Amino acid sequence: MTYPPSGTAPREPGTDRSSAPVTVPAQRGGVRTAAERLRAAATTEPGRLRIAGAALALLVVAFGAVTFLEISGRASSADDVVTRSQPLSADAARIYRSLADADTMAASGFLAGAQEPPDVLARYDADIKEASRLLVEAAASTDASTSSHREITTLSEQLPEYTGLVERARANNRQGPVSYTHILLPAAERLYAAETGRLAADSADARQFPFLSLGAGVVALAALVWMQRRNYRRTNRVFNHGLLAATAAAAVVLLWLAVGHTLARADLRSATVHGQESLDVLNKARINSLKARSNENLTLVARGAVLTPDGTDQYETDYSTGMKELGAQLRSAEELADDLTGSEPVGQAIDSVSEWQERHKKARTTDDRGEYDSALQQIIGPENSTGQSFERVDDALEKALAHEQDEFDAAAEDGRGALGGLPIGAAVLAVLGAAAAVVGVNRRLSEYR
Repeated sequence: MTYPPSGTAPREPGTDRSSAPVTVPAQRGGVRTAAERLRAAATTEPGRLRIAGAALALLVVAFGAVTFLEISGRASSADDVVTRSQPLSADAARIYRSLADADTMAASGFLAGAQEPPDVLARYDADIKEASRLLVEAAASTDASTSSHREITTLSEQLPEYTGLVERARANNRQGPVSYTHILLPAAERLYAAETGRLAADSADARQFPFLSLGAGVVALAALVWMQRRNYRRTNRVFNHGLLAATAAAAVVLLWLAVGHTLARADLRSATVHGQESLDVLNKARINSLKARSNENLTLVARGAVLTPDGTDQYETDYSTGMKELGAQLRSAEELADDLTGSEPVGQAIDSVSEWQERHKKARTTDDRGEYDSALQQIIGPENSTGQSFERVDDALEKALAHEQDEFDAAAEDGRGALGGLPIGAAVLAVLGAAAAVVGVNRRLSEYR
């Protein structure tokens, strides 16, 4: 009879030892198990290939995703420059200019006396209608929470009151409406400054360098090149078609990104320097010329009734200050003009400003001698008057503004176009590149089966 080893419980009859439950040591945590499996896979060439293929696909997809997100933001800002912020800035400038011109025409009408010239009245009415129309359009295009919208609301509320004062002043033939321009024109100026600032911000956002996209592209391309070199050293095969296609896709996206954004950046920079900066200076110069003309007219209308704290004529002082600013702005505009078409009208405006100032001095001398009627003709008369010089300045600035606007539009449109299609193209090529990388690695894996 055979006895079981000492210390071992006897088996029950009919019990098979091999079927007894076996106690398995408890498995470690899931995260550690996954790490152990990854290390185990990395000890074999097929495992290493699978890991490398997944990493390559992930890098290429990440490159495409980062490029899509980053360039979509740049393209959106470039589109805003062309379709929203610059048009709103231009409309704000036209609102400001229309109100300044209306104020100038009102002052000219009062200066002319009871028989207001029909062309002056018609121009005043056209300015008010234009300002009203542009305010409605601007209100529909701006967010109610912005400072621009608040200024638009102020202008929309105060414009009817201003026109009412003008009508009452016409009936009484006195200076009435002048006291209200301190609300209208500063509000218009703040609106223009806000919209011009938003344009500058949108342009800066569009030109911001895509560091993340370029960095991701360099990493993805380097990893693909490394993988092909590794493949060549282990198999002595020069090309893996899948990896080659993935590398080509990543290289195309990286090149497209670098060249496209460089061109867009250059075009948008040109639009800012040779377009918007010139437009800003010219708009301010034109508005200053209008304000100077209004103050010149009001000097005769008020006849010294409005004085500065030191006892000098307020309107004559404002005229002199405005003309100094106008001269400085015209010199800046001439420096910014980058071709003859842009510089020629600015040069004409500079010459006309000099003529205007000379005629103004003569008119003031005449008025100081007590010859009001003669001075009046030197200001608003049909021959050799300051009014003629002012019109030449205004016409020249209008031509210069039209040219610079065309320059801006062309450059900004080119900048937007350089980014067109890049976000979608990068995403599509990245997906194709990732798929090609997986195919290339699988082709290598098939050799182990």
